[in-house]
Amino acid sequence: MDILTQPPAISPEDRRALDRGTCDRPFAILGPRPLADGQWLTVHHPDLATLSVETGAGRTDLPRLEGDLFAGRIPPGPYRLHARSRDGADWQFDDPYRFGPVLGEVDLHLLAEGTHRHLWRALGAHVVRHEGTAGTHFAVWAPNARRVSVVGQFNAWDGRRHPMRRVGQGVWEIFLPGLAEGALYKYEILDAQGGVLQKADPVGFGSQHPPEKASVVRDITGYGWKDGPWMAGRAALQDRGAPISIYEVHPGSWRRRQDDGGRPLSYQEMARELVAYARDMGFTHLELMPVSEFPFDGSWGYQPVGLFAPTIRFGPPHEFRDLVDAAHQAGLGVLLDWVPGHFPTDAHGLARFDGTELYEHADPREGFHQDWNTLIYNYGRVEVRNFLIANAVYWLQEYHVDGLRVDAVASMLYRDYSRRDGEWVPNRDGGRENYEAIAFLQAMNVTAYGEAPGIMTMAEESTSYPGVSAPVDAGGLGFGFKWNMGWMNDVLRYMSRDPVHRRHHHDLLTFGLTYAFSENFILPISHDEVVHGKGSLLHKMPGDDWQRFANLRAFYGFMWGHPGKKLLFMGCEFGQPEEWNHNGELNWQAAGQPMHQGVQALVRDLNHLYAATPALHAKDADPEGFQWIATDSAQSTFAWIRRGNDGDAPVVVACNFTPVPRPGFRIGVPQGGRWREAVNTDAAVYGGSGSGNLGGVVADGEPRDGQPVSMAVTLPPLSVVIFVAED
Repeated sequence: MDILTQPPAISPEDRRALDRGTCDRPFAILGPRPLADGQWLTVHHPDLATLSVETGAGRTDLPRLEGDLFAGRIPPGPYRLHARSRDGADWQFDDPYRFGPVLGEVDLHLLAEGTHRHLWRALGAHVVRHEGTAGTHFAVWAPNARRVSVVGQFNAWDGRRHPMRRVGQGVWEIFLPGLAEGALYKYEILDAQGGVLQKADPVGFGSQHPPEKASVVRDITGYGWKDGPWMAGRAALQDRGAPISIYEVHPGSWRRRQDDGGRPLSYQEMARELVAYARDMGFTHLELMPVSEFPFDGSWGYQPVGLFAPTIRFGPPHEFRDLVDAAHQAGLGVLLDWVPGHFPTDAHGLARFDGTELYEHADPREGFHQDWNTLIYNYGRVEVRNFLIANAVYWLQEYHVDGLRVDAVASMLYRDYSRRDGEWVPNRDGGRENYEAIAFLQAMNVTAYGEAPGIMTMAEESTSYPGVSAPVDAGGLGFGFKWNMGWMNDVLRYMSRDPVHRRHHHDLLTFGLTYAFSENFILPISHDEVVHGKGSLLHKMPGDDWQRFANLRAFYGFMWGHPGKKLLFMGCEFGQPEEWNHNGELNWQAAGQPMHQGVQALVRDLNHLYAATPALHAKDADPEGFQWIATDSAQSTFAWIRRGNDGDAPVVVACNFTPVPRPGFRIGVPQGGRWREAVNTDAAVYGGSGSGNLGGVVADGEPRDGQPVSMAVTLPPLSVVIFVAED
């Protein structure tokens, strides 16, 4: 900075801009300027009676020029300010305008280019030590703003107090000395039309409890992870040949503390109770419905506002890490529901963030979701794409999350999703595919797998879009797995039929095998199937109570014997009788009743069998791992072989979806000798009739069903029996 020969002049325009809160160049006016014999200090601070300066030479008053502007000559070197308000309150503070920028040229270049993979390390609120002083650095992207200020309780939410420095292309920053973790803040934005907006931090690491809307300064550094062995070995546990059985959880309604006002569990309580339960049940992964901060409980997190903030409903960021760390130490992976498909219109969020359609499209035919009354990200804007991709990397790196399940991918892929003619804008070739969203998803997957080795990504994609789980360099979207929505719909339609009519719908169970290996599939029974009047899974089943439970157990046997990874929503594992209610907790009282305990025991045993038996998981996505033995529509019976790698014992799955017992049911099998009855869904221990095969059968019969030998088995009513070759 050049040494001045005389005090700098402040124009009337600059004075008015400071007083009115319209100044966009505060660092050019405020703060110290070197003089030949000291320094000239200019301070703007509303509503003060006096302002004095303390230096090594002592304390002197800083003259008031006019209004809220103070300026004068002070000795060279460090200084602190002493303020007295008109009501007599006194306080001391460091002048924010004596500090240089925090962001460097590399950060600004990457932000402008839209390639900053660690964007959260540049933007947001960071507790740091800058130029020897502790405080918080704030940075935000608002390219069309006339002025941006940080406001909070620390400055009476007054946007005139701390206007920010404009740096780079649309980035604003300021270092506030002395401001520490826990401070509430927002960005006050003066838009191009003169309107004043108060916005939560798009890259904030913490938020207030809804319905309050401010961001909270959180220091997310310095956590002591203890999950090294898990992180080093997780790649093999999340491969398409690994046993993956996912327990989907809504954190707010799994359990509640009825003795404490019915509150949800905290992250730390989940670290103890949820982790122990899922591990005992044999699940390999927890999938948490969205934990990014969201304003409306009824959205279940699918309308997020704070994409970088774990919701404060259950605790601060380090406590969310406690949950992930505990899961890893228990051998469980943690997956997050991630929502880049839309965002809400809440005034404190991303909508018209700087007074313009910054994150969204200006044209509602591209930028508004009619189904959810939400906004759609502009995937073609490099800064927006960077924001979303960096957010994916953030969860994977900062919170050691093992994977992301991307919500509503179909709504992103197609410009005409849920729209009539004239309500959507074709792509550059006149078609319906959203090229920008496709490119974004591909880039997200490439970046996520590159930045966080060993993770997995999953797409909830309900159409036949090709190559969802194919590599990007082969023309695919690059996801690790895809939810098999077609399988889910077909199988639930079949199971809801009265058994007497199932013979007419036999293909609902066989059709899925015609495409079962076209993607790396997960078989999902998610929250969407047990809410909004759809009823519980148990009550989708036909018949009286005994038959409902028998059908549900048979369905689980079919699901765990079928190719594909498994996903089950909480409560379904014990046959919760009611549909899910996000405002309550699961019906744990029902879970303690014998028939529900039987379903729970079956799911536990299926999980353990699935994990311990390579034939049931090693070739989930490989057609060599599956072979039909026989299907009979007249009897509603099905039988097939599951195979693993060379040397793995084969498995035979036999199903009877009628209430008619079938003793002496003969099926061909790939080898002779004893076959262990590993699971029988009609076993008495599960609440069934106890009919079965006395622990196993011997295959010594004539060739049948294209197999070299056969065996006669008992198929109980409404049951699935899984046999494992012992030799």
